[in-house]
Amino acid sequence: MYLVGTGKADITAFVKGAGMLGYGIHYNTMEEIATSLSARAFIFIDKNSSKKICFVNCELCFITIAIKKGVLKTLERKHPDFNYDEDNLMLTAQHTHSGPGGYSYYGLYNLSVPGFVMEIYKKIVEGIVEAIVKAEQNIKPASLSMATGMFEPELQVAFNRSVDGYNLNPEVNPKITFEQRHLGLDREMTLLKITGEDGKERGSINWFGVHTTSLPNTNHKICFDNKGYASEFLEKYYSDGGNSEYLGVFAQGTCGDVTPRFVYHPVYPFQRGQWEGKYPDDFESTKFNGQIQFEKAKEIVETKNAIAVDGGIDYELMFVNFADVTADPKFTNGNQNAQTGNAALGIAFFTGTVIDGPGMHPTVAFFVKGAIGFIKWSEKFRAKFASAEYKKIIERKYRTQGKKDILIESNTRRILGTKLIDKLFVPGWADPAIATFKYFYKKTGSLKKSWTPKVLPLQLFIIGDIALAGFPFEITTIAGKRLRKSLEETLAPRGVKRVILCPYANGYSGYMTTYEEYQAQIYEGGHTVFGEWSLAALQTKFELLAKEMLKPKEDRKFPHDAIPPDFTEEELNHFPFYKRAWYIRQELIRARKMERKGSHSETN
Repeated sequence: MYLVGTGKADITAFVKGAGMLGYGIHYNTMEEIATSLSARAFIFIDKNSSKKICFVNCELCFITIAIKKGVLKTLERKHPDFNYDEDNLMLTAQHTHSGPGGYSYYGLYNLSVPGFVMEIYKKIVEGIVEAIVKAEQNIKPASLSMATGMFEPELQVAFNRSVDGYNLNPEVNPKITFEQRHLGLDREMTLLKITGEDGKERGSINWFGVHTTSLPNTNHKICFDNKGYASEFLEKYYSDGGNSEYLGVFAQGTCGDVTPRFVYHPVYPFQRGQWEGKYPDDFESTKFNGQIQFEKAKEIVETKNAIAVDGGIDYELMFVNFADVTADPKFTNGNQNAQTGNAALGIAFFTGTVIDGPGMHPTVAFFVKGAIGFIKWSEKFRAKFASAEYKKIIERKYRTQGKKDILIESNTRRILGTKLIDKLFVPGWADPAIATFKYFYKKTGSLKKSWTPKVLPLQLFIIGDIALAGFPFEITTIAGKRLRKSLEETLAPRGVKRVILCPYANGYSGYMTTYEEYQAQIYEGGHTVFGEWSLAALQTKFELLAKEMLKPKEDRKFPHDAIPPDFTEEELNHFPFYKRAWYIRQELIRARKMERKGSHSETN
């Protein structure tokens, strides 16, 4: 038996006109609230050792380093007796694309809002803390059990959106066709069930990978999307049966290349995306998908074949500089020089996904890609005659990033090879994203902070014979299978039989594809920011963390590469909330007109 606490609180951080997070589109703003957003906290305590861990799932796009720091600081100030730190608190998100943005310290993730919005940040932090406090006040003896269930092939719940990349993996044999894309994913739902001493169900956490993108980028209503509806349906089911305290978490799994959309509608405009769910009404499609997930979770909760979870609790966390990892050759097919590099985002990322939502217009992308090719040639040519240091930087950048057509170097703050963003040859009127970037540079050009994080946390929770692996990426189907397999092999000596992957945990820095998927350079590969050996680097560092957990606590050594930097209030004030990116674009157009007018006057 364990001691378990459960708590739920509101995190609906609504600021009218501010941008949503996920699609990165300037017009995807908050105007109304369709559903509230919640944080659900589960505390697990080992009755023998008194070791405690807390797992929180939030109805947000992803967790940021800023949010976790804020939660820990608040808990330390108001509830020091809870004894939470980086190691025993795991914050995760279910990845809705219809939630607020503006709560990251890092500029790139605030561009579509645009800006850091203190009101949004505080609401999320306070809500998560409230959920944890409620869970602390609700600790009771409980038993845990684990069960799984498969979504039948005919259930229209999830589909692989990047079949060409998926088929490049040697594990995929035979290859699938586009019509078979419903088979190109992990269709298993894994569920952890919490049962009270009286036999009453207290809650459950399940993991299944499908993007929470049932609602399109033209939506303007705050909504928890398909997984939120699934949680609502499961909790209502138990509430209607007299159990109003039941909490149901629908957490993410290997959803990096998985979409809920499967119906093509060519009449929809390109920018919206021409794929949708079951029904023309997007909210009905969202509920439809949530209903399928709810029914499978209910089936698993009620199964008589659940396996009891018993044993001690353990936990550790390690910070990794993902911009500088040399991967173990066993994860690179013997390559001895497989390294990561500074974060870079490719043009493939900015063109978006065909199914879940396009980005940059193809015409603009065509010319930008041509410019990228020229910049790559010119940098390599210049390196032949430059200093040894410059040669090393250029060589490593293009070696680690491989086939990626680099548009943004977010750790070194460059776009199209230059730090002078306001001088970019691409005009703001050509694309709103460019206009937003130019405004961003105008407000933050004097700052030296990276636009995306490179020091990121990896975390392991062990409960009996299961382990939860928390990491700050969205991982594809086959990449997830490889990571799970390597972790289960490493942790097997201490009795771990099943590793559950927990993406979007404690921070965020893009996607995680396999080496083979990366070579296709479609959306997911374009946003695998640390280069083609990113997955091998993740496996290498997770193995190091797991091996240390085979040792007694007092013998463990965790060589943290670094600690994520703090941002001062003054630095955050350089990046304020601005009503909409559209207005930024108009402001830049007006400014250019005034400049031309002034130049004309001086000439006369």
